[in-house]
Amino acid sequence: MKRSEKLDIIDNLTQEINSYSHFYLADVSNLNAEATSSLRRQCFSKQIKLVVVKNTLLRKALENSEKNADELYDVLKGNTSVMFCEVGSEPAKLIKDFSKKHKKPVLKAAFVEESVYVGENQLEALISIKSKNELLGELIGLLQSPIKTVLGQLQSGGNTIHGILQTLSEKE
Repeated sequence: MKRSEKLDIIDNLTQEINSYSHFYLADVSNLNAEATSSLRRQCFSKQIKLVVVKNTLLRKALENSEKNADELYDVLKGNTSVMFCEVGSEPAKLIKDFSKKHKKPVLKAAFVEESVYVGENQLEALISIKSKNELLGELIGLLQSPIKTVLGQLQSGGNTIHGILQTLSEKE
């Protein structure tokens, strides 16, 4: 591969790293063609971009990126694939489900919500991470709950008074 081709790949990877909020590093080696194709289809259906990269090129792209991902350099050994996504927990769920049947992919590390997770033992923690939008939705729901309760009580009180007045008018 020529130097100019390598620089183009590094630039493209840097742009991808900067444009996506989250990315996972995984080992998908030793998957046969059918399993690899199935993994790519599942990634596509969940809006996860799967890219197989050379470790040296990925390291240079990480160094050039805006993300603070220095802790990921240690896992750049062996075969590495990058899973880019907008929803932080989706690749973790995909890795867990897919590896039940195929024993791969194996999570090496992840950059999710501005934090670095290293090792396969972090998979459960990554699955349970909620996105920023999910957290905002829960917060809004919690804030709305007391207001809805007060409004419901006021409305039911009005119905009660209306019922009493109607009963009194019918007696006359």
